[in-house]
Amino acid sequence: MTRKKALVVRGGWEGHEPVKATELFVPFLDSNGFDVRVEESTDVYADADELAATDLVVQCVTMSEITREQLAGLRSAVEAGTGFTGWHGGIADSFRASSDYLHLVGGQFATHPGKEPCERQGGAEDNFLPHVVRITDLGRTHPITAGVEDFELHTEQYWVLHDDLIDVLATTTHPTRPWQPWHRPVTSPAVWTRRWGAGRVVVTTPGHSLDVLENPNVRTVIERGMLWASRTASAS
Repeated sequence: MTRKKALVVRGGWEGHEPVKATELFVPFLDSNGFDVRVEESTDVYADADELAATDLVVQCVTMSEITREQLAGLRSAVEAGTGFTGWHGGIADSFRASSDYLHLVGGQFATHPGKEPCERQGGAEDNFLPHVVRITDLGRTHPITAGVEDFELHTEQYWVLHDDLIDVLATTTHPTRPWQPWHRPVTSPAVWTRRWGAGRVVVTTPGHSLDVLENPNVRTVIERGMLWASRTASAS
């Protein structure tokens, strides 16, 4: 059986531990028939031949910058059938200055609301809130989330700006709080897919830290998303 090719691209803000985070999933990719190449920068996106031979790109690059040539290469590859997936800031908070990247992914991190000001101590935990990830009706029948029940997390809860081209498999709702300026609950997508030409995009917003990535529900969604997004699946 011919093995598929996965490209792991990691870097950006070190707070999301891109090396340790992506290493959690390399054995899964290997055991599911992928030869894995790891790159520490987005330079590879400008290599048209490499991306044309790649079935799946797994990106973990928070913030950072991308050149016009690199982004054009990534967009063209996805449009031609290369799968594209990632989690948390590694895909939903990448390349903030690039509207074309946002157009490809379909959703962008806006904020993660924090605790009451008097409870904040100046660390990352200031933005850790208990919340529920709820599977949508579509998500209950989709291969990525079928059988996954609503689950609770205590971590960053992403508020996402998004468009109507995404298919939402799970959501999370930000409640009104006395110290916040919004006046009604706001529901954001927590897991979504997107068809882009012949390619598939999957975004999972939980994943701030290794313990969240090791949550059985989060890990299941990310791993299934890798298989669903890959070129072999998108061609079927």
